[in-house]
Amino acid sequence: MQSRITGTTMPVLEFQLDPNDSIISEAGELSWMGSSIQMTTHTQFAGGGGLFGVLKRVAGGGSIFMTEYRAFGAPGEIAFATKLPGHIVPVEVSPGHEYMIHRHGFLCATPQIQISVGFQQSLGAGIFGGDGFLLQRLSGQGTAWLELSGELVVRDLQPGETLRVHPGHVGAFQSGVSFQITTVPGIKNMIFGGDGIFLASLTGPGRIWLQTLPIAKLAHAIDKYLPHQPTKQTVEGGVVGGIVGSILDNMK
Repeated sequence: MQSRITGTTMPVLEFQLDPNDSIISEAGELSWMGSSIQMTTHTQFAGGGGLFGVLKRVAGGGSIFMTEYRAFGAPGEIAFATKLPGHIVPVEVSPGHEYMIHRHGFLCATPQIQISVGFQQSLGAGIFGGDGFLLQRLSGQGTAWLELSGELVVRDLQPGETLRVHPGHVGAFQSGVSFQITTVPGIKNMIFGGDGIFLASLTGPGRIWLQTLPIAKLAHAIDKYLPHQPTKQTVEGGVVGGIVGSILDNMK
């Protein structure tokens, strides 16, 4: 099996599979493939886990269905493109060398990689689409390719070194990094700071990957340019309601 990443702003991951080689991804990730590639969609990873593994994957923000792409009888090509401008990052996974990634970070992997919930915490209504904050854990043995949006900043934290990050900018980190959600200090900072209420605290040792274009922030930035039907509350609120609404929008 050979792989290469091509492109810059919207990269694509291309594989040249030898006969009987296979790649696993969540359903719907395929960009293109050769005629010798066979698709098999199922609810289990080839790496095992059974029904319990499926439930752990779904709890981690993943899909129920996974697709295996296998070269049958002859070499074949297959490709996966990013959904947003960003980067594709390969990581080697093995026992003791596991990774935590954001809920949309898994692109594809070799068959023995497993996905499960790594961290889950409710951050209140309206935060990250109302679903709280989720991290997926990559374990098993093999190679996984991550999709991180925007520019990529890699930091190697020393033992005891802590970096506080807006949760949406957390792309991935080695499992040896300590992680917890904390609140922004100070009531005025929470209400008027404009940076949200929560921060992710990451403490070394270990490597972290930060992404500059969180999907939630991108969605909020373009939402104001999308057509919306005025609600009854907005109409009845008049000018005062519009002013208050603008202030609240700018605080998100």
